[in-house]
Amino acid sequence: MFRHFPEVGGNYQHRSRDYYIALFTFVSISLCLWFDADASKGLQNTLGVFAWGFLFIWLKGENKFVRMQVIVAIMFATVGEHFASPFMGGYTYRFHNVPAYIPPGHGFVYLTAVALGRSGFFHNHSRTITAFVLIVCGLWSIWGVLLAERGDWVGAALYCVFVLFVFKGRSPLLYLAAFFVTTWLEIIGTYLGTWYWAVIDPVLDWPQGNPPSGVAAWYCLVDAVALGGAPYMLDLWDKIKYTVYPHDYERAVSDNISTRE
Repeated sequence: MFRHFPEVGGNYQHRSRDYYIALFTFVSISLCLWFDADASKGLQNTLGVFAWGFLFIWLKGENKFVRMQVIVAIMFATVGEHFASPFMGGYTYRFHNVPAYIPPGHGFVYLTAVALGRSGFFHNHSRTITAFVLIVCGLWSIWGVLLAERGDWVGAALYCVFVLFVFKGRSPLLYLAAFFVTTWLEIIGTYLGTWYWAVIDPVLDWPQGNPPSGVAAWYCLVDAVALGGAPYMLDLWDKIKYTVYPHDYERAVSDNISTRE
């Protein structure tokens, strides 16, 4: 069950950068959604510009693998947003659009999950964090099914999917970290009325909460696609780059040979 978790008792080191990324994202989510609660489309677009700018700044300190993962996460999540919201109506933003800050916002959500998932705190306390997340989210799901004014069957189903991600996925700490950042943004966003979830899910025709209790599972799907898709995208990028700039390929081969020697 815990085969992809860090070893117990390891002395994992802390990197201040990981915690700064998380702090910046949690504060930025709060401010952005608070501004957007009464914002015009013009202000939404301005928030989007700032979000892209800050994301580029933070990505400068990451390696090419994380950068590509973020790109894949943004691409996949943005397509999913347009399908799930304006097209399907699973949830709806105030202007029935996808605000400009949402695509880079997904980049920040993924980057923050990566930062927390690799942090010393999550590695040193992985079992405790797992128990906390599963208990809290599980109780939330039970409440949604049995006690909530509007039922939340969808949330309970998503919770089961989330548990599978945690115990079957190869990056459980990434998925556990995603729970914290996504729960934070979903609760704030729905509370402020920045978006709201449909009472009845348009696909399953089941009642769902606002937000659904297991909503983190959707973000785990984005994370899994980013992890799996990034290597292929990097290979594709190299092929394109070396086709356009063949001298770069010759230089890379030469450097590789020199390194081996």
